[in-house]
Amino acid sequence: MLENPPSAAHPGRWARKRVAIPAVLAVAALVAPAVASASAAPDPHPAAAAATRHGPKPTVVLVHGAFADSSSWNGVIARLERDGYPVIAAANPLRGLDSDSAYVSSILSTIPGPVILVGHSYGGAVITNAAVGHANVKALVYIAAFAPDQGESALGLTGLNPGSQLGAALVVRPYAVTGGGGADGYVDQTKFREVFAADVPAPTADLMAAEQRPVALAALQGASGVPAWKTVPSWYLVAGADQAIPAATEKFMAERADAHTVVIPNASHAVMVSHPDKTEDLIVAAADATG
Repeated sequence: MLENPPSAAHPGRWARKRVAIPAVLAVAALVAPAVASASAAPDPHPAAAAATRHGPKPTVVLVHGAFADSSSWNGVIARLERDGYPVIAAANPLRGLDSDSAYVSSILSTIPGPVILVGHSYGGAVITNAAVGHANVKALVYIAAFAPDQGESALGLTGLNPGSQLGAALVVRPYAVTGGGGADGYVDQTKFREVFAADVPAPTADLMAAEQRPVALAALQGASGVPAWKTVPSWYLVAGADQAIPAATEKFMAERADAHTVVIPNASHAVMVSHPDKTEDLIVAAADATG
């Protein structure tokens, strides 16, 4: 902020030097408009001034999971950007755990400052591997996400506890690419809201079902490497009514990672869509704690 400009003259001096009053008033009349103009002018670089006072905020990198895309973070992104956080919503390829993690890792390599790395669902397995070797990743935030240990897969963790409805709702479609092919998994559109987004308004859930991005089944079967959560502080949002990853499994992974944990009892798997405010709160808590 601009400091208040000094007074044009001191009252005590006026009392002692009455003969100088006309000259002083003339000078003051010339200077005052310029000083007033400088005082009233807005700071041309308010963001830079704020950064100087408080330091730059970390970049938040958001990684979506299977059956979703980066638009699933829209409500969270709007809140983070309103609060001054730079945001990158990575386009997770959903082709294989190793290659997906390498892709997100390459994005992290382009960010010079601190990063809060956030993953939803299968995106949690990706950030668990992508963060390894990146000292600028200050926190991992899991949003109803897989947080695998070494050798574990998303598919294996899904069956760790009863309650997931994902298997019964899965539609498998083969695909062909140059040099090979594989099988993609989709959530049956007629079951999408029930399994994935039960607390999301029906029109929004219908759009999500139609727009869903499939995941290669090989990605869900990929074995995780050494997990970053063993060395990087972690936060976890448990969706208490999750029908894709059982809440009991989410709580188990959160406790194992020694994560700061928040539980939303009636939240669906798409908790970042239905509760963007609480999702952002957790991300900001991680940023505040590690900044």
